[in-house]
Amino acid sequence: MFRLWIKEIKDNHLIKDLTIKDESNDTRTHKVFKSLETGCLDLDLPVPIWLDKNISEFKSVSKTRFSKDSFIESIDFDYLEIQIIEED
Repeated sequence: MFRLWIKEIKDNHLIKDLTIKDESNDTRTHKVFKSLETGCLDLDLPVPIWLDKNISEFKSVSKTRFSKDSFIESIDFDYLEIQIIEED
C-alpha cells in the first residue's frame, strides 16, 4: 500500500492534514501526483506546481514543502508539506 501525508502549516502549527491511500498498480510518480491532487481537492486547496527544488528534495528524502512560490493563487498558510509514509 502507498500512503501520502499532506500537511498544511501556518505559523509553525499544523492547520489541516490528510493521509491519502493508493492501492493501485500505478508507478510511484503517478501515485504521488494523483494523491497530491486528491488531497488538495479534499482540503479545498489549490494544487501546487513542482519546482526543481521540490523535485530534487522529494527524490532524496520522499518529502517536500510547497511554499507560496509553488502556487498560482494566493494561499493563507505558510507551506504545504507532503511526505510518503508507506510504500510497497
